[in-house]
Amino acid sequence: FSLGQLVFTRGVNDKVAENEDFSKFVLNSLQRHANGDWGDLCSDDKKENEYSLNKHLRLFSAYEHGTLPKIWIITEADRSVTTVLFPDEY
Repeated sequence: FSLGQLVFTRGVNDKVAENEDFSKFVLNSLQRHANGDWGDLCSDDKKENEYSLNKHLRLFSAYEHGTLPKIWIITEADRSVTTVLFPDEY
């Protein structure tokens, strides 16, 4: 599916600028999200995303890797915008 315009919150943008490992993690997570790999969600939430994908509803995924901060990725229902954010920025 299309990610639309990519938007990073200020917190994520600042962390990407200062940490190459985090930057790679974000890019990898975006690829996973676009390919329907919803990351570190429970099975019910993953099933909800599969339903949402088919019904053109909002998509949500979460990713963690080692000591890097957890991120959330949200694609709007109309697929116009995908936002990468920290959970505390929601």
